[in-house]
Amino acid sequence: MARSVSLPDPDQALAGRSEPTRISGVHMVNGHSMLPPWVTGAEQIVLGLGCFWGAERLFWQLPGVLVTAAGYAGGITPNPSYEEVCSGQTGHAEVVRVVFDPQQLSLDTLLKHFWEAHDPTQGMRQGNDIGSQYRSAIYYTSEAQRQAALASRAQYSAALSEAGKGEVTTEIAPLARFYYAEEYHQQYLAKNPAGYCGLKGTGVACAI
Repeated sequence: MARSVSLPDPDQALAGRSEPTRISGVHMVNGHSMLPPWVTGAEQIVLGLGCFWGAERLFWQLPGVLVTAAGYAGGITPNPSYEEVCSGQTGHAEVVRVVFDPQQLSLDTLLKHFWEAHDPTQGMRQGNDIGSQYRSAIYYTSEAQRQAALASRAQYSAALSEAGKGEVTTEIAPLARFYYAEEYHQQYLAKNPAGYCGLKGTGVACAI
């Protein structure tokens, strides 16, 4: 796989396709639907923190998370394949859609887990995983989420600075479109318990 550490210009991005990737739509771990509509009152947010295998497992284990799905977001190419995303020519990051009940799990708590589970100072990589698809990202779906994401980034940035760490590079942007990853990526570590998990935090606590 190419290891692109820059985002493509729109005229350089791969063309993609009009047909979405087909998946079963059923979460292997909890049996819930990975496809909308969600139950009344549920919220969704899309988070990127490196390879989506370990990231998805992190979130499906949290009480209050209703369902998760691995996918791609933040780029240009419509309905990309995994190989296309890894080429660096789609602009997409590997992400997890997290659908949660805010009455059971606050957004602040969810963001705390997000920040502490990876190193948001590494730009287009996470550890040995190098490429634009591994960048840290928060794609919000409401103004309240945007404000919470920005506030949490400022708080964690201050904590990292105090600990002598680098600057936060996390992208925070509105969710334009979420594309489902292929079926074999969905709940990958439930299907392959000994599979690769690249999650590694900084060791710095997030105080929110």
